[in-house]
Amino acid sequence: MNPQQTLEKMKSLRLPGMLQAYSSSIESQGHLQLTADELLSILVDAEWQDRSNKKVARLTHGAAFRYLSHLSEINYQAARDLDKELLNRLASCQFIQQKENILITGPTGVGKSFIASALGHQACAMGYRVAYYNTAKLFTRLHGARADNSLYKEIARIEKQDLLILDDFGLQNLDKPQRDILMEIIEDRHNKKSTIIASQLPVSTWYEVIGEGTIADAILDRLVHGAHRVSLSGESLRKVKK
Repeated sequence: MNPQQTLEKMKSLRLPGMLQAYSSSIESQGHLQLTADELLSILVDAEWQDRSNKKVARLTHGAAFRYLSHLSEINYQAARDLDKELLNRLASCQFIQQKENILITGPTGVGKSFIASALGHQACAMGYRVAYYNTAKLFTRLHGARADNSLYKEIARIEKQDLLILDDFGLQNLDKPQRDILMEIIEDRHNKKSTIIASQLPVSTWYEVIGEGTIADAILDRLVHGAHRVSLSGESLRKVKK
């Protein structure tokens, strides 16, 4: 079988990584210097890497992040009490394996959403399913889903995510339908999946935001117990950039 026939079969079998690697090897005549085992190893690695890259791209697109951010871009020089050691530990995504939560709090503009998105991107890069939501928009979406009887389908989709990111939590106090939905989401994920919540408000005020003592207690007990805390301070980085 000549090389061109091999390339055609790789194309037919939908092996683009292998196809590109073998095509490049033929053009450079590099395959002539390799043993059969060496060439096979290179081709399999190329296909594996291509599929891995596409999976990460698919996961990242599906997460719908607010920011295209990465942990390597986090500014540790700004005066905001950012714990670099903690973030380095979280970068391993072991918190997802252990079904732990992260609570990110601090005033407007100090980088909460950026950090939450960066952790989400890292999770996607490691093959985890992630969903990012602005909390208010999520409640609006789920309210619409209730109206067209697709609420449980939406809740089930959220439950399947290895990491759920709720940004801008607490900008408005929750009403009863929102409270009930949040309780269902958190209950479904408790000790099963991880959640990151980013909020301008300190955790101590979330009880009032959620409202209705019994439900607030239940939600916070599941969210806060054993969670990693990233507490930021300082002036808005947007002002600093100006």
